[in-house]
Amino acid sequence: MVEQNGRETFSAFSALRRFAREGSGKAEEVATETRESCDLCSEPIPPEHRHLLNISTREIMCACRPCSILFDKKAASEGKYRLVPDRYLFLEDFEMDDVRWASLRIPVEMAFFFYSTPAGRVVAFYPSPMGATESLLELSTWEELEERNPVLGEMEQDVEALLVNRTRGAREHFMVPVDECYRLVGLIRLHWRGFSGGKEVWEEIGRFFEELRERSRTVTGKVAEKGEDKWED
Repeated sequence: MVEQNGRETFSAFSALRRFAREGSGKAEEVATETRESCDLCSEPIPPEHRHLLNISTREIMCACRPCSILFDKKAASEGKYRLVPDRYLFLEDFEMDDVRWASLRIPVEMAFFFYSTPAGRVVAFYPSPMGATESLLELSTWEELEERNPVLGEMEQDVEALLVNRTRGAREHFMVPVDECYRLVGLIRLHWRGFSGGKEVWEEIGRFFEELRERSRTVTGKVAEKGEDKWED
């Protein structure tokens, strides 16, 4: 990741490309190209593994099980690295109508939002053929969304995101690990062709959200209670 004019942009295309291919059912191809290892201890890891986030650089790092357990502890998670959670929620009755979406001035029909500790605020990004692009988000706009959807107050800072999908008539809202958002960015960068993206990229996007729906647990956006056992289905 590099910063330009105070805005975060993500330039680690190789990592995004890897996430994209893993999520596209090409894990065997990836394993043939390179044997993955833990970015902390260099131990070999399977295709399905946890990730850590470097808070200051926004770099996503692969982690073996022992390292992920280590950083699952609260004390460790408050340091330089934070374990990316594995919670997937579909927010069934999320309140964001077309007028509020238009007020965000996001030029595409997808975006993700998360609290950035270095920035000290909630930031908004949308995927594009060039990577993840930041869109200015006014504090009052987010506060209004959070007031209408208390579940947003339970997102883990830096590592969990609100992912909005409004492509091709969809009106879907998910709370997902932030690395899933980067995987979506990687898919788009890897498969985009021409001006409109081409058939392949839209098929990949469709598969991404289909898999996300299957993986997610449906909850109400009005819940604001911590703890997995308190989420309402």
